[in-house]
Amino acid sequence: MNFKILTLSVLTSVAFASCSDDFLQDKKSYDKVNEDAYNYYEGALGRLADAYMLCLPDDGTGPSYMNVSTGSSDEQSQATEEYCGFSTFVNPEKTVGTDGNYGAPDYFQGQTGNIRYNAWGRLRNVNDVIRGISGSSLPESQKNELLGQAYFLRAWCYYNFVRWYGGVPIITEVQEPTEDAFVPRSSTKDCIDFICSDLDKANEMLAPFTTHGGWEESGNFGRVTSGTALALKGRVLLLWASPLFNRANDPERWNNAYEVIKASIPVIDNCGYGLAYAGAPGVNASNWAKMFVENTTEEGVFVVLHNNLVMPGPGAPDYRKWCAWEAGIRPSNTTGTGGKVPSAMLVDMFPMKDGKRPATANVYNILDASSLTYDQALPFMDRDPRFYRTYAFPGVRWAFSGDPRDSENHNVYDGKDYQLWNYVWYTSEADRNNIESGKNYGPDGLMDNVKGLYVRKRTDDFDVNPSPLYVFDKSNNGFKQSATPYLEIRYAEVLLNYAEAACGAGHMAEAVEQLKKIRQRVGYTGDCGLQSSLSSDQAACMAAVLYERQIELAFEGKRFEDMRRWMLFDGGANQPAGTPSTWKLTGWNGNTCTYLGFPPMNGQRRENLEFRVKADYNNGLGKDSWNNDLSHDPIGSVARPAALDYRQPLDDQLETLKAWYNTYLERNTKKGDAYDSSHAPLKIDFKPTYYIMGLSSGVHANNVGLMQTAGWNDYYHGGMGTFDPLAE
Repeated sequence: MNFKILTLSVLTSVAFASCSDDFLQDKKSYDKVNEDAYNYYEGALGRLADAYMLCLPDDGTGPSYMNVSTGSSDEQSQATEEYCGFSTFVNPEKTVGTDGNYGAPDYFQGQTGNIRYNAWGRLRNVNDVIRGISGSSLPESQKNELLGQAYFLRAWCYYNFVRWYGGVPIITEVQEPTEDAFVPRSSTKDCIDFICSDLDKANEMLAPFTTHGGWEESGNFGRVTSGTALALKGRVLLLWASPLFNRANDPERWNNAYEVIKASIPVIDNCGYGLAYAGAPGVNASNWAKMFVENTTEEGVFVVLHNNLVMPGPGAPDYRKWCAWEAGIRPSNTTGTGGKVPSAMLVDMFPMKDGKRPATANVYNILDASSLTYDQALPFMDRDPRFYRTYAFPGVRWAFSGDPRDSENHNVYDGKDYQLWNYVWYTSEADRNNIESGKNYGPDGLMDNVKGLYVRKRTDDFDVNPSPLYVFDKSNNGFKQSATPYLEIRYAEVLLNYAEAACGAGHMAEAVEQLKKIRQRVGYTGDCGLQSSLSSDQAACMAAVLYERQIELAFEGKRFEDMRRWMLFDGGANQPAGTPSTWKLTGWNGNTCTYLGFPPMNGQRRENLEFRVKADYNNGLGKDSWNNDLSHDPIGSVARPAALDYRQPLDDQLETLKAWYNTYLERNTKKGDAYDSSHAPLKIDFKPTYYIMGLSSGVHANNVGLMQTAGWNDYYHGGMGTFDPLAE
């Protein structure tokens, strides 16, 4: 086998056990090799592959010391408008601290007894790769090809430290685990400079191999490139310029981010990346939906590939690396795991089809409201094209390749004809009128696993992709074996980063041009619904950029970071106790929320929604049996209209569905965020200390010499932390 063209989906799942080269035959673990391994290209590549495996995001595990949020209903996304549920960060009944039973999440360390599952252990592995390749006898060209990727991986690891903690120890050597190996925390600025230096090295080293359309061999798609390095550098500099670390709104940081990102665009383009399907939105933004399920999409600047291989036989190496997303979002009557439930808050703030915010949406109030009427009872009417590709609601086609039907008639559609009818009914009047009751039922076998709305974003829709990337197996969560890629950085984010940096540096017209490109891709024309004042009003322009990020990148794991960067939980108005006076937000008029016309998330609630049968029909009550006999459904004998078919123009279809809803269904609010023991509604409470995390007691116990972050209790040294992440 030619190692050079081995695809990343295999590279990152095992260390070459299937290859025939004699040098690799007996290697069982590529984290345990002698220095001579680096003198062979195959050995060095195997070690690099191991580093990739440890460092790449994993879409199935959720955010942790090793992984970023990838859009699931995890602790970070549950702190945003995307999902309901009081996660660690917004629970009003608990305060996160550095000790006690409700300690700070650990994004700093991870497992202490396993170097491969310790945040600093994987960094040690990357440093070993850099040391080994640098000191090897490989030709300079091969060294640069491999080292460029390793420097990127080290920068990626450090970015994930810094975005949480600010300054952390900078370690560039392979340390032995001894007492004198202690390294103190460096300043945040030094860490930012270090990350950018590594990314500059990656860019320079990878340029000869990747800036002529990407890697020469197609099997290398997924490996990082010069463009990947510069895209991450843009994200890092944007973090440094944002209010989180730039409380005084230093224009030099914005100018630096702007200049770097602007200069990076041609390099990123030369690496073969671009806005997928620009100028060709397809029918109802079908091509926008399609790019998420293409394994070689030009949109994927930093991508994690997967496969749909089956479990190997006894003794055979396990190359499986499945994507968990498709199984997670599909309704239970497709044999998916039941679906992900978006909050009504985000549903109601999506733009109307003229590109402007609904007048009823109390967000980004310095932006013009739509002239189109938004009817919350009919949220699917007259919306941005991405709305229909982001959510699923009663009366939509959502086709797939597979037949989930069974003898008990739990599932009633063959996949290629699948329609979602997830309206609900109750079995008692008390439950029907109780916002906290979960005793609702749905038709077509959904029954008590019905969801009021479903997340549809990033789905492998058969109507969009007739060659699906999953292997359907109705006995195994249907879509579990999915090879759908995960796009950690996609080209649209690069343009949004460019827009934000340009706006922050005072180049609002350039920012608007980037927003237009993103909206044109889904079918907007002319001014794309962007008000003319954006080119002259910096606050409105920034609000428009953040609004566009929220819509374009919904359910991709990016919103929580944006809310932290811009301090949108309280606008930065509340300085944590025990922090220096320099932590006071003086830029943006001292309150980012007021500046952007964005109501602080603190003090708000998110609710779920459903569409229930109107009381006109048997009082909206039915039965709770799994039997799909029509008598169990209060409107089971009513003819349904054809489900919305996104392959066809929507206007007439929407009017038909609207009439059916108006006759038979009504919107109903269901409990999203929690209630207290007295059934009083609780509200979001994100403490100002959470913007920059402190070291948990477990981390400190293993790193007693590290200074605690200001604003956090120093459990081992007494008093408050003394490390200032904002000091340069």
